[in-house]
Amino acid sequence: QVQLVESGGGLVQAGQSLRLSCRAPRMITSVFNRYHMGWYREAPGKQREMVATITRDGTKEHAEPVNGRFTISRDSSRKILYLQMNSLKVEDTGVYYCTFWDQKNYWGQGTQVTVQG
Repeated sequence: QVQLVESGGGLVQAGQSLRLSCRAPRMITSVFNRYHMGWYREAPGKQREMVATITRDGTKEHAEPVNGRFTISRDSSRKILYLQMNSLKVEDTGVYYCTFWDQKNYWGQGTQVTVQG
């Protein structure tokens, strides 16, 4: 069973920054490196949507609404997936989930991000 633990969410003002982290505390590095990873978010009343993904080879993709403001990265030595979020907007509010996938998909429990205008 893959355990993913998110942190870093909170309440901020528009224009401020947050960095989300997703740890895999029970995973050894070689297994961590095999996974593709991503961040999704779920806004109130809306479906979960992709925010950013990073393949095991390091190829990144950011959704158009966050492109240029958010950056996904991974640290294999620490076994952490990050999402740096700058210039936050009210519409970025939601629960953010990290996910790892290979043959199966694993999800974290989610962390709340609230941006006030």
